[in-house]
Amino acid sequence: MRKIRIAQIGINRYSHAPDVFYTLKLHPELFEIVGYALVEDERETCASKIEQVFAGYPELTLEEILNDPTIEAVTVETDEIHLLKYAQMAADAGKHIHMEKPGSQDLAAFEKLIETVRKNGKAFNIGYMFRYHPLISKAIERAKAGEFGTIYSVEAHMSRLDNNAAREWFGSFKGGMMFYLGCHLVDIVMQIQGTPKNIIPLNTATGIDDIHTEDLGFAVMQYDNAVSVIRMGGTEVGGFDRRQLVICGSKGTIEIRPLEIFLMESPTRYTNCSKQTQWMLDENGKTVKEESDSEPFQRYSKMLTAFAAMVRGEQENPYTLDYELELFKVFMKCCGM
Repeated sequence: MRKIRIAQIGINRYSHAPDVFYTLKLHPELFEIVGYALVEDERETCASKIEQVFAGYPELTLEEILNDPTIEAVTVETDEIHLLKYAQMAADAGKHIHMEKPGSQDLAAFEKLIETVRKNGKAFNIGYMFRYHPLISKAIERAKAGEFGTIYSVEAHMSRLDNNAAREWFGSFKGGMMFYLGCHLVDIVMQIQGTPKNIIPLNTATGIDDIHTEDLGFAVMQYDNAVSVIRMGGTEVGGFDRRQLVICGSKGTIEIRPLEIFLMESPTRYTNCSKQTQWMLDENGKTVKEESDSEPFQRYSKMLTAFAAMVRGEQENPYTLDYELELFKVFMKCCGM
């Protein structure tokens, strides 16, 4: 199998950059990692991570990566505010791109990037890791196939307990926590129900510890005969263990909770399992309850192996450029823009 020569652009403070690079290293059969480049102020803001993440790999300049035709793919993992800037540079250079979610909040810049990728025909993948979560992806598939009947509500929660520095950083974006984590949940709801006819953003600041960024996110997504809600917070004690997805239909309900259980004894970073409960109507109209656990899975592995298959032309990205653009627009409305 041909290995993909790949480099990473950037390392972010609060997102998935270290784990994306780590996962590339987990798959030497797919990727030949050429090196990495630091951009913006990352040498200062991410100083504690650089050696730990990139040890043993050469630091390159951005120009060396973009101008080397043998480097066919990049992972763009800068802080969110810079993502579209560097993804656009990579697209202009004709690289296949895996980009951290969700992009910045500049719709015109996102539209330009989508059109550039559309014209150059290169793979473009965004780091929505729950798209590759075994229970979530299967539940979405079943919902779309009609197994739960008419879907009238999706409820998705994704909270955590952040330190004050991270909560201050939420102020970099309109919507704060909605921008940071809500993008994952908007994506899940839209995969099941499509574009809502109305969006009511209710993002707010808890004011805890005298921090007044929007650290509590909430949005209502209205459809014909259906209402869905997404919620995320940065001050929730036990929030990670309460992350959940509930899909309610006329024939049944499924709950995945918690979305992830870290298997700390695992030798690989972010190896998880998950649990689900479903209630389905049988042929007699009685409710049958069933509980099950997922097999262990590595959070980012399937996402990046799928990207490799896209680069090699072995599969098409199931998330089209048109879908990514529509998702971005809906998500911006959930942020209050």
